[in-house]
Amino acid sequence: MFPLTEENKHVAQLLLSTGTCPRCIFRFCGVDFHAPYKLPYKDLLNELQKFLETEKDELILEVPNPPPKKIRLQELEDGIDGIDNLSQNGEGRVSIIEDGSIASKNSNLNVCNVCLGILQEFCEKEFIKKVCQKVEASGFEFTNLVFSVSFPPQLSVREHAAWLLVKQEMGKQSLSLGRNDIVQLKEAYKWITHPLISEELGVPIDGKSLFEVSVVFAHPETVEDCHFLRVICPDCFKPAKNKQSVFTRMAVMKALNKIKEEDFLKQFPCPPNSPKAVCTVLEIECAHGAVFVAGRYNKYSRNLPQTPWIIDGERKLESSVEELISDHLLAVFKAESFNFSSSGREDVDVRTLGNGRPFAIELVNPHRVHFTSQEIKELQQKINNSSNKIQVRDLQLVTREAIGHMKEGEEEKTKSYSALIWTNNTIQKKDIEFLNDIKELKIDQKTPLRVLHRRPLAVRTRIIHSMESHYVDDHHFRLYLKTQAGTYIKEFVHGDFGRTKPNIGSLMNVTADILELDVESVDVDWPPALDD
Repeated sequence: MFPLTEENKHVAQLLLSTGTCPRCIFRFCGVDFHAPYKLPYKDLLNELQKFLETEKDELILEVPNPPPKKIRLQELEDGIDGIDNLSQNGEGRVSIIEDGSIASKNSNLNVCNVCLGILQEFCEKEFIKKVCQKVEASGFEFTNLVFSVSFPPQLSVREHAAWLLVKQEMGKQSLSLGRNDIVQLKEAYKWITHPLISEELGVPIDGKSLFEVSVVFAHPETVEDCHFLRVICPDCFKPAKNKQSVFTRMAVMKALNKIKEEDFLKQFPCPPNSPKAVCTVLEIECAHGAVFVAGRYNKYSRNLPQTPWIIDGERKLESSVEELISDHLLAVFKAESFNFSSSGREDVDVRTLGNGRPFAIELVNPHRVHFTSQEIKELQQKINNSSNKIQVRDLQLVTREAIGHMKEGEEEKTKSYSALIWTNNTIQKKDIEFLNDIKELKIDQKTPLRVLHRRPLAVRTRIIHSMESHYVDDHHFRLYLKTQAGTYIKEFVHGDFGRTKPNIGSLMNVTADILELDVESVDVDWPPALDD
């Protein structure tokens, strides 16, 4: 059943005669059910022409045989039933090229003056097939997808012009047409293309999918359509760092909402002129949202930084915890890049023992995303077999939201350490026993000199929850500490030239230094422990 009624006939005739395609005519007539849009373009055009055949003295430009080249502009204007007075700048509704012929390219000749071919060429099966071939060749693993399109911003200007034309014509019949009464171009495009893509690829379209297929359209011929808006509404077009042009869709829409109708009509042809060519496809891109892998790592080397150690562009050590783990993940997930984060960090000469330190890795644009728990277990084993400097446990896929648990309340969490301490004065066991009785000791730490290059200067109050001392010999003892996360342990021992107060040296009235430090536990209950 044809979706237009007698009430729509005059508007449909007006739009078709001024170079608008059938699907855009449906949009402006408020056809909001999907089926009519899905018909092949040629069938739609034939049906529309049949529907309008009963109109007397109509002028349809979308006919297989265009009118003679020498047709006069006056005859054309007469044929459009005198509607030319709607164009305030005197431009006609029919595009006339230099030799007087009509630029009529529909039915493989006319390009729609509103959608610039988007609802003509680019939602037919042939184009969708090309998009799907690109998707299949991309090598991504997916079970559903989101399909997004980016249209040239001038489409909004042309749609606005067509809306004003139809609105004024309907006003003559005491009818109204609001902007929201028009079916959005993206909506109509989605209704047509989504079922075709889904059928071609054999997967559903899902707005929440992490796999995105995007098509970017451009139309160089009409790129200046928006420029007059900048003159009238300059405050709507402000340069942005990451934008190549100030004429973004949002900026154009903002200006169109602001501009007065009479000002618009003076500056832009209403209806818009018919272009010579359809849109071009700038790119068809496939991308997968990041996936996240978490676990805990142990570090057994005193010569291994957590992240690559590069000073003044020069690498100081050949590897890092981050690289020893992520290199394997990048290869298996076929990801483009990664971001590593952890619950705190240890110095290059500090070991991390016990149940390890929680970490998470964001894998950017992974091509492979589906793994069984057994495959993840095998991946963990591969990492562990590749180096004796680190070990990984509880490796698992997690959500972006879950990573928040790792950072959540990090300052309130506790960490346990073991430190080997040297003193300049000889000591006996009784000289260190008092340390065992100190509980909830508050210390003030000015940002350590060694990290001033990457941390702001501040005084941070931290708590040493408890200490336990083990005598070794005249100048050495081992100290086990439980502290608030974020405590600088080395500075708590040697005082950092008085920047940490109190410190072990001041408490014992000696000069103290730290020879070895191990992280014994990081008390963050994340990620969930897995069975071996």
